[in-house]
Amino acid sequence: MTFLREHAPFSNMDDAHLAHFAEHATLQFFADQDVVIAPDDEVIRQFHVVKQGRIRGERENPDTGETETTFEISQGECFPLAALIGERPTRTLHRASGDTFCLTLDHDNFVTLFADSDPFRDFCLRGVSSLLDLVNQRIQTGAMASIGPSHSLDTPLERFAIRNPIVCSPDMPLRRAVARMHENSVGSIVITDDARKPVGIFTLRDLRTVVAEGTTSLDTPIGQVMTQNPCCLPAQADAFEAAMLMAEHHFAHICVKDQDNALIGVVSERDLFSLQRVDLVNLARTIGTASHLRTLVSLRSEVSRLVDTMLAHGADSGQVVKIITTLNDVTVRRVLELNLKRHDPGIPFTWLTFGSEGRQEQTLLTDQDNGILFQTPEGMTEDQVREVLLPFAETVNQELAECGFTLCKGNIMASNPKLCLSGQEWDDWFIRFIDASTPQNLVYSSIFLDMRAVFGPREPLHQLLDKVLGRIRGNALFQKMLAENALNRRPPLNMFRGFRYAPDGDRHTIDLKRQGLSPFVESVRVFALAHGVEAANTLERMQQLARKGVFDDKDANAWQEAYSLIQAIRMRAHQQQLDQQQPLSNYINPDHLNPLDRRILRESFRQAQRLQQKLEVTYQL
Repeated sequence: MTFLREHAPFSNMDDAHLAHFAEHATLQFFADQDVVIAPDDEVIRQFHVVKQGRIRGERENPDTGETETTFEISQGECFPLAALIGERPTRTLHRASGDTFCLTLDHDNFVTLFADSDPFRDFCLRGVSSLLDLVNQRIQTGAMASIGPSHSLDTPLERFAIRNPIVCSPDMPLRRAVARMHENSVGSIVITDDARKPVGIFTLRDLRTVVAEGTTSLDTPIGQVMTQNPCCLPAQADAFEAAMLMAEHHFAHICVKDQDNALIGVVSERDLFSLQRVDLVNLARTIGTASHLRTLVSLRSEVSRLVDTMLAHGADSGQVVKIITTLNDVTVRRVLELNLKRHDPGIPFTWLTFGSEGRQEQTLLTDQDNGILFQTPEGMTEDQVREVLLPFAETVNQELAECGFTLCKGNIMASNPKLCLSGQEWDDWFIRFIDASTPQNLVYSSIFLDMRAVFGPREPLHQLLDKVLGRIRGNALFQKMLAENALNRRPPLNMFRGFRYAPDGDRHTIDLKRQGLSPFVESVRVFALAHGVEAANTLERMQQLARKGVFDDKDANAWQEAYSLIQAIRMRAHQQQLDQQQPLSNYINPDHLNPLDRRILRESFRQAQRLQQKLEVTYQL
């Protein structure tokens, strides 16, 4: 029982159910290369847990006829769940790798445990999905200890929304509308049409503007001063979606609508985040309105505290990296705005971001990958525009470094003349980039093909990406070379010793970003570019590829969960490093992880191997 308590799902089971397992299990020995179960056997009637040694899964490759290892099962892991629950023979031969001991439970006692123990049944049915839940619960519990309880960010908005919100018609005088807000002690009033559909919103912030400017009579119809087309979400949307909209656009209120687009409620930032320390929307607004660079620098420490808060309130790793990226975007925009106030170069431009920020996948450890796409004014050459923009970009890059965005060692920054280009120059650059698939260009592909605009007009970038993606879809050779390049990042699994350590890190460490996340990012990017998926975020790309039928739904779910698991462990490692006042690093020693986390990493890396195998088959590599 001591052994079982160290491994999921047994670590979450009641003592009585654990005792039942221990009482009825038998210990079986398998010598090296012994076949434990095989496809030729009858319907599976036994459940096994590896106590010592390893089990190797083998299948015959239908194309080559050779036997290939498809997975390994290590200490504390269970098999064969799918065949046992499906009451069928296994489709994979299971062979002992080295002297191996297994705890074995017969079918009848397995069924009893399956029926009586919820954690056991959940694990058997959901596999890696239940492991993801366990990790998120552990992270949330640890963060909750210092934050206190609150609602989950997955809670539907209809649970938060103020029912029967204060409304008025567009022709109501401003004076009467404000009086109605005062009588009901609310900070907003929604303007609706005859069908109760929201057409505008007026808030206390709008009232302050009206009073300060002094140009509008209080007898003016509110329809003339309201904010038109207010932000709305359906009642089924969750609190996280509302919070991200508020943070990105500085909204303080969001209308909640029913299926007929009629107003049913209003959600304010106070409703969502009445937290004890700091909240997402308020922090984003404070960053977005900072008047000095030193204020932005001081606010960066709040981001780490916010990550703790969000984890405590149910945000998963995918949500948290989007939160971090959103706050990074707000910071970048504010640095640009402050510089434009001091010295506006007078040339319209779009500030681009690449790599992990372009994918909205940044964590607390981040550097700068940015560039400029400008529109050449009439009467100026592109070189003349660069003479004006490059000093501006240099100042912005340096000030972003002061805010915690370290300077890029590879000089992938807007102050680099090669990355401050007109729309035509960017297009010409991508033509050369795609047609001449040099090793350096393939390295660049992992950076520049995940680009996003964070400031300035979006349309120039949209037009550029349309042309670039069209060329890639029509260039099978470039796709194949991208696929070959993606396979250079192999998951850190060793056939015999378990984890394969990072060659450039400390002894016995693995790089969760380069070895763990990159195999997913690089492989998924190839499929996305080949099938016209415009999204840059890796999880969103997987979802769209599944909808297009490129990925099997079950495979896509497993890959999304595995990617999220690695990201969750990486994020927690960063939080621990900050708590211990250590420099942020993506390297971890797997020997220092608990058994559940080691198991999760192995399973997640195996999923990365499966994804890469699909890439190899697709492009015949």
